[in-house]
Amino acid sequence: MAARAGVSRALVSIVVRGAPGASEQTRERVLRAVAEIGYRPDTRARLLARSATRLLGVVFNVQHAFHADLLEGLYAAAEQADYEMVLSGITPGRNEGRAVETLLGYRCDALIMLGPTTPTARLAELGTRLPVITVGRRLRLPGVDAVRTGDHEGMRLAVDHLVGLGHREITHVDGGRGAGPTERRRGYRDAMLRHRLGPHIRVVTGGHTAADGARAAEALLAGDPLPSAVVAYDDDCATGLIDTLAPVGVSVPGQLSVVGYDDSRHSRLSHRDLTTVGQDAGRLAQLAVQQAVARLAGAPDAARTLVLSPHLVVRATTAPPAPRAAAPHGRSGGTPRAAAQPAGAGDGSVPAAGQPPGSAPPVTPASGS
Repeated sequence: MAARAGVSRALVSIVVRGAPGASEQTRERVLRAVAEIGYRPDTRARLLARSATRLLGVVFNVQHAFHADLLEGLYAAAEQADYEMVLSGITPGRNEGRAVETLLGYRCDALIMLGPTTPTARLAELGTRLPVITVGRRLRLPGVDAVRTGDHEGMRLAVDHLVGLGHREITHVDGGRGAGPTERRRGYRDAMLRHRLGPHIRVVTGGHTAADGARAAEALLAGDPLPSAVVAYDDDCATGLIDTLAPVGVSVPGQLSVVGYDDSRHSRLSHRDLTTVGQDAGRLAQLAVQQAVARLAGAPDAARTLVLSPHLVVRATTAPPAPRAAAPHGRSGGTPRAAAQPAGAGDGSVPAAGQPPGSAPPVTPASGS
């Protein structure tokens, strides 16, 4: 390109970078040559040449609808902070470890991990190499920050809402293994016990996808009796459950009320209109980027956790329970089987005095070390 423009490589570099030092005539010649050959600057090479790349690496799961909502907020926050983002996705054939290693290869300045399942020992090791921000996981590790929603409180909101409608036989379709599912499972159990509904506690294995929700629906149909309400691990799981029950004649909410979790964009579609526990995706993303930038600017090394309050979004998939005589598939009333999974200790949260079941607390971030 320098030969085409009839100038030195140094002048070409000055013009391409927009730096001062070239005359208008030289600048025009170089830009004309750039246009003729279709040259595009190698942004990655330029960033890697710096001691700091100004790249934020983001690990996300392509099967999580809520992760798409978070990514939208992350892009906006990163741009405002003058950082670029590099995404590394988790798929059924590509695990979280591989996704992290890819970002390390790009020499990202910091890692933002959405709903990570990486063992704590590995997270702690990563935290010694670069700032690590987790979104949606409860943990306390040196060098690793956590930004999350209060899942225990969120499950309380869901159960309080259903109990307020008159439900007692409330089942939880969980998210499988991991820290997030454990916290929501614990929140469900504690809320049921708070309402003296211990005999009605039942946990069915689910997951975070619609396919997991479909399998959970089949497990519910195979049981006896059906519950009157279900709190699902997330919106995708709730959607899969509803879509599987509809063809066999189980109406929602006529015969079964369903509550999701996340308030993802899918839950707001008119044909879904899902009652759900909302998380503020935009605020979570903003806080994650702010924490990463603060770490890079030399913030203290002590781990910090930022917790947002969830809120209940009531839509069309919850209603008072139908009389047992109207239960589908000829099922009769009775006490559901108790969950075989062990109950975990709660976090001690209790409903605010005078707060009606299902009311939404303000979304206010609380910080703690």
